[in-house]
Amino acid sequence: MKPRVYIDGHVGTTGLRVREWLASRTDLDVMFLSQDDRKSVVARKNALAECDIAILCLPDNAAREVAQWTAGSHTRLIDASSAHRVAQNWVYGLAELCPGQRDLIRSAQRVSNPGCYASAFVLLLRPLVDAGLLEEETPLAIHAVSGYSGGGRSMIERWESRDNELRQLPFEAPYAFDREHKHLPEMVRYSALDVVPYFLPAVGAFVTGMRVQVPVHVDALNGYSAQAVLEVLSERYREDFFVTVGELGQTESPETALDPRACNGTNRIELKVLRHPAGHVNLVAVLDNLGKGACGMAIQSMNLMLGMPEYTGLPG
Repeated sequence: MKPRVYIDGHVGTTGLRVREWLASRTDLDVMFLSQDDRKSVVARKNALAECDIAILCLPDNAAREVAQWTAGSHTRLIDASSAHRVAQNWVYGLAELCPGQRDLIRSAQRVSNPGCYASAFVLLLRPLVDAGLLEEETPLAIHAVSGYSGGGRSMIERWESRDNELRQLPFEAPYAFDREHKHLPEMVRYSALDVVPYFLPAVGAFVTGMRVQVPVHVDALNGYSAQAVLEVLSERYREDFFVTVGELGQTESPETALDPRACNGTNRIELKVLRHPAGHVNLVAVLDNLGKGACGMAIQSMNLMLGMPEYTGLPG
């Protein structure tokens, strides 16, 4: 019998992409409710009871409610919201986090999907902290830009409205600069840092794509060079399917090599090390905020939980 996978919230931004990427899978029985039933508590509870794995593409409070409904049941959960990313008894669904993480995901009852910004930050920083190139107390800043789909349906509608002049302007619009961003707790925990970074996110005039930059001052590198940083990252991810590591080559232009849309439509993330003559290093990650930053990781975790190769059905 095929594994039964239920998408709860299949009409939202992430849910639509999960449904699209699972549409061609013949090895799964993909379940989602009709327009009439998708908000029915009874119908949703029945679907949750019938499936093997449920992918929750819901607001935080709704995801918490489903977690309560399924407590003690056989149903395994993958939560794409931010409700459980640092919660006890939930496994962080970033397969490339560290050695052994894939095994934790394979055997998990409940997996919390990482945030898009957090995934990039953690993949850039965790190997450097583990290897001793950066101290846990290192203060860092993050400058990142995401496509406007990262804000969900309301932001998409606002940016795509005829009255929105921002879409016509060649710059990014900062946001959340006056509050604590919801990705910060997982950034700190899973990067193994002890200091909350100064996070400056922005939204760009494009639908999907993301670029995350973490500049590291030479004095924070404990005497290590950009080459050492590159070698540590390359060694950590050399056997991973979806993570590539490189440095900005002399033949590449930053305008194209650091295009936040470069990985769109895939589950890939590109990590780059940019050298500065003074010894500073700029760490850069490029990914699709709805791919490796959302639905791709959910499907990657689902594959592991079902005992399948993690790349099954994933583009890129």
